[in-house]
Amino acid sequence: MELGKEQEKAFIESKQLLKSASVLVHFDPKKKLILACDASPYGLGAVLSHKMDDGSDKPIAYTSRTHASAEKNYSVLEKESLGGRVIIPHPGREAMLNELHQGHPGITRMKSLARSYIWWPGMDNDLELTVVNCYSCQENRKLPAEAPLHPWEYPSHPWSRIHIDFAGPFMNKSFLIMVDAFSKWIDIHVMNSTTSEATIAKLQQTFATHGLCDLIISDNGAAFTSKEFADYVKSNGIEHRTSAPWHPASNGCAERAVQSFKEGMKKIKEGTIQEKLNRFLFSYRITPQTTTGLALSEFRRDNKKQKHYHDKKSVNRQINVGQGVFARNFAIGSKIKWIPGEVIKQSGPLSFHIKLQDGRVIRRHIDHIRVRNFDCTNNENEEKCDNDSDLFEPEITIPISTPETEQPQIEKPSNMTEQMEPRYPKRIRKEPSHLKDFVLK
Repeated sequence: MELGKEQEKAFIESKQLLKSASVLVHFDPKKKLILACDASPYGLGAVLSHKMDDGSDKPIAYTSRTHASAEKNYSVLEKESLGGRVIIPHPGREAMLNELHQGHPGITRMKSLARSYIWWPGMDNDLELTVVNCYSCQENRKLPAEAPLHPWEYPSHPWSRIHIDFAGPFMNKSFLIMVDAFSKWIDIHVMNSTTSEATIAKLQQTFATHGLCDLIISDNGAAFTSKEFADYVKSNGIEHRTSAPWHPASNGCAERAVQSFKEGMKKIKEGTIQEKLNRFLFSYRITPQTTTGLALSEFRRDNKKQKHYHDKKSVNRQINVGQGVFARNFAIGSKIKWIPGEVIKQSGPLSFHIKLQDGRVIRRHIDHIRVRNFDCTNNENEEKCDNDSDLFEPEITIPISTPETEQPQIEKPSNMTEQMEPRYPKRIRKEPSHLKDFVLK
């Protein structure tokens, strides 16, 4: 419905009249108060009035507002009750804050209680300041919300940063656990003692295998904060950082490794502590990691990179069975570096069996084999190849009977034999028991 000019003028005059002194009265603490509320689906209004001596109601103040999105779902009675809170003037607010704070119920409960009965502009902020400035509340409050995670920077290369921690007592033992942050490689040592001296000894053992790292992260245990440990890492040029006290998550890489270690060890039921540890490490290191997609054993060896740099200076060579070659002579005390022979078998991609002129057979890698471009059986080359008296080849791989031709006497060590011991015991074959009643042909 649209209002005309006369109606619009009357509406404005009515609003001004409602706010005028001829209609409104001043608040009188001796007179009875009346609060009248009404609500619609979209908003609510309220009138605070005095009960006058002649029985009439005189308004003191008016208020109205729209509903919040949540308040629109309230029932009509609940909507009308939103205008039922008492507005506290400034002089009485401090007393109300003290009343609400009795018993130190905390910010949440104070707000909930206050919102049910009273209101003034900025009430929630005043309630929060009351609790914040209370020494007893601050002294006994809970931990604040956890800060966002700040992960360690991912290292640029393996064995740059390692995280270390002790696990135990576990299975009546203590264990020193070391984790490479780059590859997640784990080294675990059984510890009889957790002193700085024992810890340094295990670090030296690990560093002898993998080399020195750049940075060690540990907690604040006595073994890691001693002067002896500080002197050791400083003398080896290793930076040492400790996690925040009582905050294991700062050394989360080691903590996670400890958890995985304990879970894995509990699942292995048989064997000694060391046998269980070996099985756990074997299983862990051959399993591809989610961060790299590679098994730790493969990652630590870094075969692809190693092959790339090695092959830059390598030369492809072809050696064939039946080909005349020279094989590297590793005989102790011999002046001859290469001895002639013939390739009789290829035992691997780069490994060959070579039969020497005296009938012996040796095995050599292709890097220790050269192609022979002349025949040692020719008279003109006989002198070149006649060097048996200087040969001493202890590495016999295939036993071959010595020719009946006279050969120089070569002194051999006592541990050499003409025939090799079989690798496995001979298998005894028996007929199956369920066939004993049959005649087998």
